[in-house]
Amino acid sequence: MTNENLYKYLIRMADNSLIFGHRISEWTGKCPTLEEDIALSNFALDFVGQSRSLYTYAAAIEGKGRDEDQLAYVKLLHDYKNILLLEQPNGDFGYTIMRAFIYSTFMHKFWLKMLNSKDETLAAIAAKSEKEAAYHVRHSAEWVIRLGDGTQESHNRMQTAADEIWRFTAEMFETDEIEMALIADGVAIDPKEIQDEWLSYIQEIFEMATLTLNQDVFMQTGGRSGQHSEYLGYILCELQWVQLTYPNSKW
Repeated sequence: MTNENLYKYLIRMADNSLIFGHRISEWTGKCPTLEEDIALSNFALDFVGQSRSLYTYAAAIEGKGRDEDQLAYVKLLHDYKNILLLEQPNGDFGYTIMRAFIYSTFMHKFWLKMLNSKDETLAAIAAKSEKEAAYHVRHSAEWVIRLGDGTQESHNRMQTAADEIWRFTAEMFETDEIEMALIADGVAIDPKEIQDEWLSYIQEIFEMATLTLNQDVFMQTGGRSGQHSEYLGYILCELQWVQLTYPNSKW
């Protein structure tokens, strides 16, 4: 049962990284500046790299001979356990940056805590991922401030993005019996332990960006249990095409 819980926990984290990495990769060649094009492409590579590490470990825990590609590509929509926030369309540049800031701030604090995991492999993944997340937070926070405290148009767009994104944030802090068992064993962390610190930093940056944090919204959840929006289906049509068209193909 411990291995089964760990496998499910790894898949949730891996799916988050894969889907978000794919979403961000859609900006490659389309960003407002060349520098930002490279920056967001690196974001995408970081998240996909994290997903590879997590899927590879999950495959080893499962012990059924599957590899990272099969765990990432060969499954149905409801078998993906990523949170809803990460599958939403990119929208404009402001929305993408705001989502990256809010999620990366959470993940940076998450990976910092995971450095103390009793699972040595997870702790090693956290050590690498924490450094990447620190860069993601710094880069996106600078853009949030620049755009939020910029022109009236950029301010309005960032405020709209913040208002739309906030309804998906509660899912980051949800736990169930799978995670509670791993938390008790010292393998996982309770995300609620970092919620106040996460919120405090979001508020600090919002104040600098002259943005308002509107928290009185109805929260959307379900992705962690496989209940997704229609947008994930569009992602999978592109993400799975090569693997499903040419099964078991190798480069």
